[in-house]
Amino acid sequence: MSVNFVLVLDTNKKPLTPCKPGVARSLLKAEKAAVFRRYPFTIILKKEVMSQPKQCQLKIDPGSKTTGLALILNSAVVWAGELTHRGQQIKDALTSRRQLRRSRRFRKTRYRLPRFLNRTRPIGWLAPSLNHRVETTMTWVNRLIKFCPINSISQELVRFDTQKLQNPEVSGVKYQQGQLYGYEIREYLLEKWHRKCAYCGATEARLEIEHIKPKSKGGSDRVSNLAIACHDCNQTKGNQDIEQFLSGKPDLLKRILRQAKSPLKDAAAVNSTRSKLYNELKLTRLPVETGSGGLTKYNRCRLGLPKTHWLDAACVGTIDKLIVETNQPLIIKSTGHGNRQMCGTNKNGFPVRHRSNQQVHFGFKTGDIVKANVPKGKKLGSYAGRVLCRAKGSFDISTAKGIVSGINHKYCQSIHKKDGYNYSL
Repeated sequence: MSVNFVLVLDTNKKPLTPCKPGVARSLLKAEKAAVFRRYPFTIILKKEVMSQPKQCQLKIDPGSKTTGLALILNSAVVWAGELTHRGQQIKDALTSRRQLRRSRRFRKTRYRLPRFLNRTRPIGWLAPSLNHRVETTMTWVNRLIKFCPINSISQELVRFDTQKLQNPEVSGVKYQQGQLYGYEIREYLLEKWHRKCAYCGATEARLEIEHIKPKSKGGSDRVSNLAIACHDCNQTKGNQDIEQFLSGKPDLLKRILRQAKSPLKDAAAVNSTRSKLYNELKLTRLPVETGSGGLTKYNRCRLGLPKTHWLDAACVGTIDKLIVETNQPLIIKSTGHGNRQMCGTNKNGFPVRHRSNQQVHFGFKTGDIVKANVPKGKKLGSYAGRVLCRAKGSFDISTAKGIVSGINHKYCQSIHKKDGYNYSL
């Protein structure tokens, strides 16, 4: 199984051409290099390299929940990653804070007059949950530029026409009749219904667009009346009402009707952040190429590649051929840096514990990735994972098999410092 290439720096931290894992392993074994960073895995040579490295191309497939990243070297995908955003968690946290503040104002300061609504926002302002998508993407763009010789960037610049998705009958403006309308409908429905039949859950069968309320009985072409179904289910349903077709499956009927009316927030998030991300990419002073979503899908289907975020990123823009050298992308999940609450509360909002403002204990911080070698006792063995620090020096380590409690700090060795992201393969 192929893994990502290893990023390489020389002794002056100049980015060099990425190498295969076997070459990096030989350099580390011969002590000609050392591990510089664990995620993304980067080594640093113990000598200066004067020759010019081969240049790579960074390709980005921005998404509402997950962004695909890929490094292309000589038409080959040598490094890939999938960055999962936490925009919804940010929105929920801000909503909770707003509710608490409004409740407190109403209870404590009802005598105050309301403030004038004269506060303005700067040009280009985005909601924190949307701006987070741009900032985390740019964090990893700048990180890869720092560790890899990149000479150009390709971004998929998608625009979903949400007005047309909601009301296909609207007319009179040219952009509402754009050439990508049919593609947007199909792609949006495939994402919305998780690329499987809404009725039987089939994934390998040919999927078709199906009207939940048949057009012969007054159904419209609105996206809220469309679903994805396999050919057999589509033919079996025919022009029956969905209540009649699923009369013996009330749970499935309730789920489909609820999912059909889900809002277009994902499409709106992509629309809101696409221009901001493009302008931020241009500030890197590298050539930025843009490609449409239709071109990305055409390249992926032409090359016979499966649908994944990182392969979509590799197919962005104009490409003649593509060699996939890796099939183990780095999974990056944004976790944030915690909160600043000084008082912990229970589910009812009552204070139950005090949180110390000291974050570093014995050189470790909660969230660091550590390796612990315990030589004796009940916890005998080796453990690797994220650490939960305590002032008394007894740590918990969250491993792939579960949480191991009561590990002494003197057995822990830091692998990767906390940076607001969680990593896996």
